Amino acid sequence: MIPQEVMQQIRRIHIRTRRMVNEILAGQYESVFKGQGMEFSEVRSYVPGDDIRSIDWNVTARTGEPHVKIMAEERELTVMLMVDMSGSGRFGSVSRFKNELAAELCAVLAFSAIKNNDKVGLVVFTDEVELYVPPQKGSKHVLRVIREVLYFEPKRTGTDIPKALHYLNNVIRRRAVVFLVSDFMADDYETALRVANRRHDVVAVTVSDPREHTLPDVGLVAVRDAETGRETLVNTSDPHVRSDYERAAQAALQRRNEILRRNRVDTMHTSTDKSYVQEIYRFFKMRERRQSGGAMA
Repeated sequence: MIPQEVMQQIRRIHIRTRRMVNEILAGQYESVFKGQGMEFSEVRSYVPGDDIRSIDWNVTARTGEPHVKIMAEERELTVMLMVDMSGSGRFGSVSRFKNELAAELCAVLAFSAIKNNDKVGLVVFTDEVELYVPPQKGSKHVLRVIREVLYFEPKRTGTDIPKALHYLNNVIRRRAVVFLVSDFMADDYETALRVANRRHDVVAVTVSDPREHTLPDVGLVAVRDAETGRETLVNTSDPHVRSDYERAAQAALQRRNEILRRNRVDTMHTSTDKSYVQEIYRFFKMRERRQSGGAMA
C-alpha cells in the first residue's frame, strides 16, 4: 500500500510537470528527438520525377505498371529513464533531496514522451540494477514510473554506472533516448558511457546540491558517507579544510564534465537550490538549434 503522502506528492508533481510540458516544451520535444529512421508507408503508381531507386519491382511485375514505395519517418521512440538511487541521492541541504529533484525531472521527461506517443521505461540502479520497468505507453504507465522513482526503496547504497549501462544495452536492443539521471559520484564509467552513447542517444542529467561544492563554517561536525557509511569528523571552521574541500569538489566536477564532453554526451545540469525549468528549456533549445543546423550551445 502506497502511503497517502506519496500519492499526494505524485499528484503535485503531475500537476506541475503537466503544465510545463504543455506550455513550455510543447512542440520542442518532437523536434529534437528523432525517430528510428524510415519505415514503409504505402505503394503508389510511379509518376514522372519519382526516384527510380524507390520502384517496388515486385508490385511493378505483378501489375505491369511501375509502382514506387513511399517511406515515412518512424516517429515512435523508446525513452529510457536511468535513475541512480545510490545513498548519495538521499541528501539535500536546501528544500529537497536530490532524489526528489530526480523524480520531478523524470516526470517532465516522461510526460513529454507520452504526449508524443512514445514509450517510456525505467532502470533504477545502485551498484546493482534493482528495478527494470519495460517501456510502455500511456499516462497510467508514466504515473507508475514516477511512483517507482519516488517510492522505491533500494537495497544497496553504492553506485555502479557501467553495470547499469551494460544492463541497458542487453535489454534495449533498438536505439533509444536514454536519460541518465545521477550525481555521477562514481569512477570508471567513461568506457561504458562511450559504448552506450554509440548505441543510443544518451543524455546525462546531473543532480547536485550546493553543499557538495562548498562547506559552511559551522564548527566541528560529523560527516557520514551515504554510500559507504564511513563517518569522519570535519572542522569546518578551518579555512584550509574548506578550501581543500572546494578544490577537490571542483576537480571532480571538471573530470565529470570533461568525460561527458569528450564522449559527446549532451547534458542537463540541475541542483536542489535552483529551478530546473530554465535548464531543461536551454537543453531543448540547444538540441533544436543543432537539428536545424545551428551551432551547439
